Amino acid sequence: MTSPGAPRTARVQRETSESSIDLSLNLDGSGVSDIETTVPFFDHLLTAFAKHSLTDLTVRASGDVHIDVHHTVEDVGIVLGQAIREALGDKRGISRYGDALVPLDEALAQAVVDISGRPYLVHSGEPAGYEYHLIGGHFTGSMVRHVFEAIAFNAGLTVHVTVLAGRDPHHIAEAEFKAFARAFRQAKALDPLVSGIPSTKGAL
Repeated sequence: MTSPGAPRTARVQRETSESSIDLSLNLDGSGVSDIETTVPFFDHLLTAFAKHSLTDLTVRASGDVHIDVHHTVEDVGIVLGQAIREALGDKRGISRYGDALVPLDEALAQAVVDISGRPYLVHSGEPAGYEYHLIGGHFTGSMVRHVFEAIAFNAGLTVHVTVLAGRDPHHIAEAEFKAFARAFRQAKALDPLVSGIPSTKGAL
């Protein structure tokens, strides 16, 4: 059970033959981040997530990026999801739901988040062939969906992300992360009108 006023923080470490990760977060922060994953564009996306969700986030990650960035990026997503789940505690007093529509120049993305305890991802709207595009020469477009899957399934979130418009792959990915961040910010927020756990089941 989460004590009233208790800090919603977590630190998770993960060590495998493919990656090494040390991640800490504060859900009640101001968006301060210190992120080094050895994958520069992913650092950029995580920094945007922290800033726009008002989550303080520190990440130190390394892995077999000489093979591919896939393992490091996926494992950071897993650990981020685990840390979110731990920091949320029993979810007492949260708003639970959040939604956001975020533009980035020509790109437009929508995200809807339910801190439901039921992992589910619906992800659609990226242009045909987007998954094959190399952003920054190293980060494939397919990893955007993969990170959302890792976060949602490990945090216990229901997440819908829809790309409504976009041409530039960088803008599309960033708009998706910013939309997710803004929706998550609303969902995790403590609502003074909510008494207890916001579910008719009494648990999330």
